[in-house]
Amino acid sequence: MSDQLIGVVGAGTMGQGITQVAVASGFHVRLYDVAEEQLSRAEAAIDKGLGKQVAKDKISEADKDAALARLSTTTTLDALSDCAVIIEAAPEQSELKEQLFRDLSRLSSSAILASNTSSLSLTRLAAVCEHPERVVGMHFFNPVPVLKLVEVIRAEQTADKTVAEIEALAQALGKTAVPVGDAPGFAVNRLLVPMINEAVFIVQEGTATPEAIDEAMKLGAAHPMGPLALADLVGLDVCLAIMEVLQEGFGDPKYRPCPLLKRMVAAGYLGRKSGRGFYHYD
Repeated sequence: MSDQLIGVVGAGTMGQGITQVAVASGFHVRLYDVAEEQLSRAEAAIDKGLGKQVAKDKISEADKDAALARLSTTTTLDALSDCAVIIEAAPEQSELKEQLFRDLSRLSSSAILASNTSSLSLTRLAAVCEHPERVVGMHFFNPVPVLKLVEVIRAEQTADKTVAEIEALAQALGKTAVPVGDAPGFAVNRLLVPMINEAVFIVQEGTATPEAIDEAMKLGAAHPMGPLALADLVGLDVCLAIMEVLQEGFGDPKYRPCPLLKRMVAAGYLGRKSGRGFYHYD
C-alpha cells in the first residue's frame, strides 16, 4: 500500500500533520494549497516535526531525510489526478469543501476522496461528486502525529470497499480506525465540543477562571488537558464552527454557541495559532 501516492488538500495544521504521518509511514504525498507561502510554512513545520522524532530517537536522521524526499507540493489541483487517495483538510466551511469535492471528483474516477471534516455531512459532500461511492470521512485529531484515533465516517452513498480501503490506510499510518455514522459532530466532537462550550459559559458567568476550570478537570476528571487549553489547541474558530453545525443539524438549543466564544473568534483570539485565546502564547 505504501507505494500509493496520497494527495492532501490544505497545508494548514491538520494537512501538515496528516502529511507528516504519511511520509513517515513510507507513503509518497503531494500536498496542495492555494498559497505557495503556506506550502513553505508547511514544509518547515513537517521538517521540524520529524526533527523532534529524531531528537527522541523514534526515527533516525536518514529516516527523516527519506520521509522528506517523499513529499512534494503543488498549487495546482490537477496535479492530484494520479493520486490513489486524496485527503481533504481545507478550512471547515461547507461551501468551500463542496466546491473542492466537485473539482476533485472530476480529476479521477478511481481515487478515494476522504474528508477530514470534523462535523460536516459526508452525505452532502458525496452528493456533489460524480462518484459518490468513493467519498468517505477520515477524521484525524490534532496533533495528528500523536493522537491515534481516526473516525471513519460512511456517507449514505459510500461503498463497503471504500470504507475497507480507508480503514486499511489508517492502520498503515499507525492509527486506529473507529467507524462512526454520518451525524453532525460524529462521535468525539459531539461530546467534546459542547463540553468546551459549557466551559466557556462558566468563564462568561464569572463562576471560575480558565485556569481554575482546566485544573479542576485535570484533577477531578483525569483529563490530560483542561477543556479551555484544549480549545486553544484545536482553535476557537473550529470550536465555534462545530457548535454551529450541531445547532443547525439538531435544532436543539443545548448546542447554542456561547456568546463569549463568538466574541473571541470575532476579535481574532483563536488560540495557539493566533497567539491568544483563553491563554497567551509566544
